Amino acid sequence: MKRGIVQSVPSVLHPTRLLTLNVPQSIPFVCAACRQAAAGRRRAPDPIKLRRSFASSIHRGEDTNPQHPQRETVTPQTHYDFFPQTFPSGPPPRTPFTPDLKQLRKEFLQLQSKAHPDLAPAEQKRQAEALSSRINEAYKTLQDPLKRAQYLLALQGIDVEDESAKLSENALLMEVMEAREAVDEVESEEELVSLRQENDVRIAESVERLDNLFGSGDLDNAAQEAIRLRYWKNIEESIHGWEKGRGGGLLHH
Repeated sequence: MKRGIVQSVPSVLHPTRLLTLNVPQSIPFVCAACRQAAAGRRRAPDPIKLRRSFASSIHRGEDTNPQHPQRETVTPQTHYDFFPQTFPSGPPPRTPFTPDLKQLRKEFLQLQSKAHPDLAPAEQKRQAEALSSRINEAYKTLQDPLKRAQYLLALQGIDVEDESAKLSENALLMEVMEAREAVDEVESEEELVSLRQENDVRIAESVERLDNLFGSGDLDNAAQEAIRLRYWKNIEESIHGWEKGRGGGLLHH
């Protein structure tokens, strides 16, 4: 009788332990075929896991085969969440406003190599394309200081991208107008060199101030500085768009 029980109870009840265990006589007999069928049900793939988001494996570099169950991960909520190596602590003020651009570029390329839509299962192709687009948008935003500042402020409900957001400082407005006129009056590309250098200094100083302002959490002044930077970036575009006899490119206020 004990031998029949040993064959039918779970493997955790090792035969050598029957001397110390009080095995109930009411344990039902389970035939081998039933045990095999039950084991097969346990090994069957979970249909929910088969529908795991393609994005869930991107950051871990795991196999995207739909037959391999994936663990749930948190969907990136901000652009910063896509690049945990570059921004391990998240957005400012926990990290500097200006990131390591080489590291950001490296992480972006690694991420896109894993997120390419061609690597996704057919049923997740559209989702993979949307994810790839989000990664591109995140990178383009965070690698540019003006877009990065505008994005950080937008996260806090402050809109400085609207063209109606202007500065009231007359001295700065006069400086911007003079810089624009100087570009229009240039007669050769050689003359643009000094103007480009002067504007590069303005942009660098503005970015440095944004570093300090975001680092201290001073969003009001960061918003004003972002508007200043937008003016200097417009001058930069004007210089890049300069044509002989036609002056600088289109300037946005």
